[in-house]
Amino acid sequence: MILLWLIVILLIAGVLAWAAARWSRSLARWIALGAVSFDFVLTLWLWARHFHQMDLIPHSAWLEQIDWSWIPSWGVRFHLAMDGLSLLLLLLTFFLGIVSVLASWREIQDGVGFFHLNLLWVLAGIAGVFLAVDLFLFYFAWELMLVPMYFLIVIWGHEKRVYAAIKFFLFTQLSSLLMLIAILALYFLHHTATGTYTFEYSELIGTPLAPQTAFWLMLGFFVAFAVKLPAFPLHTWLPDAHTEAPTAGSIVLAGLLLKTGAYGMLRFVVPLFPGAAHRFAPAAMTLGVIGIVYGAVVAYGQTDLKRLVAYTSVSHLGFVLFGIFTWNSLALQGALIGMICHGFSTGALFALVGALQERTHTREMDRLGGLWAAIPRLSGAGLFFALASMGLPGLGDFIGEFLVLLGSYKEHLGLTVVAVIGVLASTFYALQFVQRAFHGSNVNRWSVEDLVPREVLILAPMMAILLWLGVYPQPVLNTFRPAMNTLQQTVDHYWDKHGTQPMTSSSEPPGGHQ
Repeated sequence: MILLWLIVILLIAGVLAWAAARWSRSLARWIALGAVSFDFVLTLWLWARHFHQMDLIPHSAWLEQIDWSWIPSWGVRFHLAMDGLSLLLLLLTFFLGIVSVLASWREIQDGVGFFHLNLLWVLAGIAGVFLAVDLFLFYFAWELMLVPMYFLIVIWGHEKRVYAAIKFFLFTQLSSLLMLIAILALYFLHHTATGTYTFEYSELIGTPLAPQTAFWLMLGFFVAFAVKLPAFPLHTWLPDAHTEAPTAGSIVLAGLLLKTGAYGMLRFVVPLFPGAAHRFAPAAMTLGVIGIVYGAVVAYGQTDLKRLVAYTSVSHLGFVLFGIFTWNSLALQGALIGMICHGFSTGALFALVGALQERTHTREMDRLGGLWAAIPRLSGAGLFFALASMGLPGLGDFIGEFLVLLGSYKEHLGLTVVAVIGVLASTFYALQFVQRAFHGSNVNRWSVEDLVPREVLILAPMMAILLWLGVYPQPVLNTFRPAMNTLQQTVDHYWDKHGTQPMTSSSEPPGGHQ
């Protein structure tokens, strides 16, 4: 029941916060903060309980699961399961959920109860995506994320919020419909091959499919996940949504919703369609590398701080896409570390930009400058997270990018070289962010409040985590390794059976990298 409670607590707390706001806006905030904090502590306890047993977990075993019959006539089960991959992403989800509540503490003054209802429900949907292993249930959770996020943007967003919310809704809804068609097609094709109707992930793996059919089904899943990732050229909704969303919405969008796309590729695209993924890998890796360079170059050209940070996400998640379709141990571990560290570094940057906008009432770098003399602590935090975003050695983002490049260079030297150019380009946007926003003379005579204790409580743990992952990422890699081995063995079994070479012939044996 513990996995179910992780979701139910958020759903119930959202309704309670909505009701409590009639009497006290502060009470609504505390209910939301308490619910997300409880889920975070509960997930930390699960990690501590299973951490020393990771190497003893048998193949294909889940750390925790709940499996009930739901709609037996359709073959639908209520099946939630957690492995090391899900566990790490749940920790990220609930931690950034806490950050989102704290970041909106003073910013949101109208509709506080309904705001926290939507915030907690979108977090519940994200948790459901990371836990569902029945494809019907997965799609239900996938859609659950959409409506609350739409409301967060359209009600509490900035000037062009309606345009941004509609664009976000159309992109994600249309791509989700493609995935729904692919899920239903796989469901009926599995019945044709086996005589069994099921949406169960473990049973759908290995479904006999004609190569062309498998390719089109894989593409349906890929497009839905690529829009959420977001991969070039399906990223155009992201800058508008980030720019117009409230601070909490931007943190959830960048830190969590984008990770659902990467998770879907890891969990579903390659394991369900290994042959089609093998054929599509060069195109996917090329799109990833284009995103790396494009995102970094366009970020450098922005003057709005939120749009700058939004385009850095396109660049960072390009590394994740590149690593996933390289599909060897080093690259997969790099993709995971990149996902986690991007959540912290970019989430923190959005929190900082929100704090700056609250104080100065602008996000335009041309109207800022000279802030270091007025708010040195906030400016120093901005420098730290800008360096993390550009991949400074010693911080977590560097580890993720380095492992992806290390895993890809032997077989994809040309693409790896281009990806390195993207790393160099990130230096320019990071330094521009710091130089134009914080340095220079204080010509505007800024006299604003520096970081308050609540903001220090948000940023200090994120700094510590990025330092920890940059110096000693091994506990995270150890947690991910059994899940990675299971995913790789599932795909390797197909390749061995069909005589297909791995995506990269230099792949290590599962678990080979320590």
